[in-house]
Amino acid sequence: MRLIATALVALGLVLGTATAGTAATIAQIASKNGNFSTLVAALKAANLVGVLNGPGNFTVFAPTNAAFDALPAGTVATLLKPQNRGKLKSILLYHVVGKRIPAAAIPHGTTRVATLNGKSVRVRKNMHGVSVNGASVTTADIRASNGVIHVIDAVLLP
Repeated sequence: MRLIATALVALGLVLGTATAGTAATIAQIASKNGNFSTLVAALKAANLVGVLNGPGNFTVFAPTNAAFDALPAGTVATLLKPQNRGKLKSILLYHVVGKRIPAAAIPHGTTRVATLNGKSVRVRKNMHGVSVNGASVTTADIRASNGVIHVIDAVLLP
């Protein structure tokens, strides 16, 4: 009986490790979701896919394709040009926080959170939900191996 229990514990540890090791990263989750194809194209153009595939604890406020479509005509095409890589990178890093912040950890009221581009965003939580610089979080807490994604309905501009 003791041998069976030990074997089950060992099996559980192996399966748990395998599951944790195969969890998708933020970049992998975004690339598999058609609602983030513009975001993924922008991450590629800015050479940031590796960052969001790498280790870390990130929170990404991820704009949907519709959020990018709401920008003035031609904005996305202009930002994707190689000569605008620095500006695009700054905008994208304005959507990334260097720590994992699940929705439950966001305090009620308004707080400021530093982003990876060096500026902070205003996060507001009330009985209606969470917003970031006025963009509504439409889906919270998409878990990734290296952080969490909160889907937003607008592109944040620094």
